[in-house]
Amino acid sequence: MALINSLSSGISALDSFSQGLQVIGNNIANVNTTAFKSGSTSFADSFSNTLQAASPSSDTAAIQIGSGVQLNGINTDFSQGTMVQTSNVTDLAVSGSGYFVVKNPSNSATSATRDGSFSFDSSGNLINAQGFQVLDSTGAAISVSNCKSSAGAAITYANTSSVTIGTDGTVTAYDSAGNVYSGQKIGLLSVTNQSKLMNQGNNLYDFSATGSTLAANLGAASSGSLGAIESGRLEQSNVDLTTQFGDMITAQRSFQAASRVITISDSILNDIVNLKNQ
Repeated sequence: MALINSLSSGISALDSFSQGLQVIGNNIANVNTTAFKSGSTSFADSFSNTLQAASPSSDTAAIQIGSGVQLNGINTDFSQGTMVQTSNVTDLAVSGSGYFVVKNPSNSATSATRDGSFSFDSSGNLINAQGFQVLDSTGAAISVSNCKSSAGAAITYANTSSVTIGTDGTVTAYDSAGNVYSGQKIGLLSVTNQSKLMNQGNNLYDFSATGSTLAANLGAASSGSLGAIESGRLEQSNVDLTTQFGDMITAQRSFQAASRVITISDSILNDIVNLKNQ
């Protein structure tokens, strides 16, 4: 039984360390992904077989044998990545804890994101790479057509000469004559429990399980702890390659050691079988 348990312990280690290597591999693969947040694994021991229970009325100590290891959790590091300068006005980064909110126009589903790689479509709507609409501080889709002059006149995207985005998220359009049209403010979402964010791919998060809602937690930039919006910048991945390579070496050696446990257990079991056949 003890030898069989050692095989089970070795197998559990191989499975757990394989999952750890998957997390490290995913981190390294996304080292250049805009606003990517790195993950890390933690492990816990499995159930221990109790050969002798401890006694509160005597000096009898517990005798237990562990049965292996299991994945305890995968934790995401939500710290802010460094910002790099770009030449695109609609490339936006958040200097703070807020998240942009985008809406899928096909089903009205909303997602949070730190990836501010936005652009204007042919109608003047501010969208992300998937064509999802960027929402303002009230939850409405942002469009240049919503920009108004001081006299209340609107501007079309076709007549727009240039656009600027302020640190408070205000979208301002200019026509060829230099007239100013002020528009909506890009909204930022305050996520109360980031550990509950569900990664959807494409740098998007489902925030429905965090307790945050658009009605209660969506606001304007530069308010509270949401942070300011930096136009012409993008947040980079927070993956530290030095740390990842060190963790990868540790995981690799742990995997090799677990493989060795299985090999030795198999060798001893083979010797026992041979003894029986002699």
